[in-house]
Amino acid sequence: MPFKFYTKIGILTIIFIFAFISCKKEDKLEQNIAKIHVDINVERFDTLFANVTSNNLPKLKEAYPFMFSKRYPDSFWIEKQKDTLQAELMHEVNRTFKDIDAVENDIELFYKHLKYYFPESNTPRLITITNDVDYRNKIIVTDTIALLALDCYLGKDHEFYAGIPKYLRTNFTKEHIVVDLADAYAKKNIYQDKNKTLLDEMIYFGKQLCFKDAVIPFKSDAERIGYSQGQLDWAIANESDIWRFFVKRELLFSTDSKLLGRFINPAPFTKFYLEEIDADSPGRLGQYIGWQIVRAYLNQNDVSLKDMLITSTEDIFNNSKFKPRK
Repeated sequence: MPFKFYTKIGILTIIFIFAFISCKKEDKLEQNIAKIHVDINVERFDTLFANVTSNNLPKLKEAYPFMFSKRYPDSFWIEKQKDTLQAELMHEVNRTFKDIDAVENDIELFYKHLKYYFPESNTPRLITITNDVDYRNKIIVTDTIALLALDCYLGKDHEFYAGIPKYLRTNFTKEHIVVDLADAYAKKNIYQDKNKTLLDEMIYFGKQLCFKDAVIPFKSDAERIGYSQGQLDWAIANESDIWRFFVKRELLFSTDSKLLGRFINPAPFTKFYLEEIDADSPGRLGQYIGWQIVRAYLNQNDVSLKDMLITSTEDIFNNSKFKPRK
């Protein structure tokens, strides 16, 4: 009995030491990243356009030529600016984003982390816009420009989103802007052959989420995957059962496209077709399990973030030694 007691004490001490060393490494990493200089200036094109007149429109077009299609005459833009719906949109954006400092700070932190992992990356011009609540294009990123549609981040219960399903608008908040920005960069940096199986899709989204682990560590796990804390807790508590479900039904290597709608795509819940759990489950649990597999791969292998993003599904899965939490 005493031997077992002291053995447990010894194991706990070792665990504590490793945890302490790991925390020190993370602190050192964040200190190094904090020293990286990035020049962040969020340009409020939305505000400039809201105040445009026929006199100053030419100057605005000169500064932002990519925002004005040459197919339309100046009169079109003036009429658009005076439109009552556009005015209401701008009023709500100005009310929510009077102060954009917190968003700008998050964005600066993101680009510092991105620069650390991808030193060759450029920091683009960051430009805020409105896009008539086109929530499928909230963030648009190119090598030189990043467009942020602020009218898609007015709060999940805003009246403008009344016709949008609740499970989609839950992350229409200003705090989620940097998460969507990181997601856009993840897609730019992931190389993966055309996805064929459910596991391919799971690993693809697992890569996206691990990319976000690295570049927005100041956001919680729940925020990075777009879950509420309760939904994340459910996924963690049921991780072993979810994995067993995939394995027993031989779904991992299935090419059935219907599986995407059940386990990968945004949805109010995951469709196990089990009455006792479907209603309680969050959607996209295939993405969640893919995240845990890629995390396990990174923990088991000495591989950089950049290399992981271009590693094949087969290599990640075979070398992850993934075991679900029980």
